Amino acid sequence: MTVILGVKTQDRADNAIKIQKILTEYGCFIKTRLGLNSVKAEDCPQEALIILNIPLKEKAVIIENRLLDISGTEIQRMEFDF
Repeated sequence: MTVILGVKTQDRADNAIKIQKILTEYGCFIKTRLGLNSVKAEDCPQEALIILNIPLKEKAVIIENRLLDISGTEIQRMEFDF
């Protein structure tokens, strides 16, 4: 089983450090991490999207719950037998 988490944050400036702390804490369980954000010449956007590939479902659930504790964070999950 592998889990793909899409993590969207509404307030990147305030949440980036909190999110990074959790991702670092569970970094050994994250196989792939991809950060996406829109780029505008005039400013740094406040929304950001991170895609995580987590091969262990039990760790994915823990990471998901920890990230959901951060205000302004939304998560969507996909699960695959892989």
